[in-house]
Amino acid sequence: MATSENESKDTLTVYQERLDALDATLASKMDRWSVPALRAAVGAVFIWFGALKVLGVSPAGDLVASTVYILPPEFFVPVLGVWEVIIGICLLYPPLTRVGLLLLALQLPGTFLPMVLLPEVVYTTFPYGLTVEGQYIVKNLVIIAGALVLGSTVRDESASV
Repeated sequence: MATSENESKDTLTVYQERLDALDATLASKMDRWSVPALRAAVGAVFIWFGALKVLGVSPAGDLVASTVYILPPEFFVPVLGVWEVIIGICLLYPPLTRVGLLLLALQLPGTFLPMVLLPEVVYTTFPYGLTVEGQYIVKNLVIIAGALVLGSTVRDESASV
């Protein structure tokens, strides 16, 4: 009986060691690829969303126009789109990360303006029920977190460039 119990523990130990080795391999791959994947994803989002504004087909164009009513939308929306494309390009090219983060820091606060200026567009029930537009805005919290991660890499990249 004791032998069967020992074999069972040995088998369990072998599986635990295999799972630990798999876990270590996966964590190592994630460590290697997480920042490049984040850089590509955030850069692509800015280029894509910006290009839609430049081309005049962004579903956010009306929201932007309603929020920034001081400037003509036919001017401001494409300019914002170009700004976003530049952010995306800068984030994709590591030596320009600092420039991209500066442009992003200037742009992102404005993305939250509709929550204050257009609550009827952003909320179904204030302050927690969000419309699709509200969800589109709140997702920028993830972009801010991603920008912080990318910002944490700039000293490492400067040393390697």
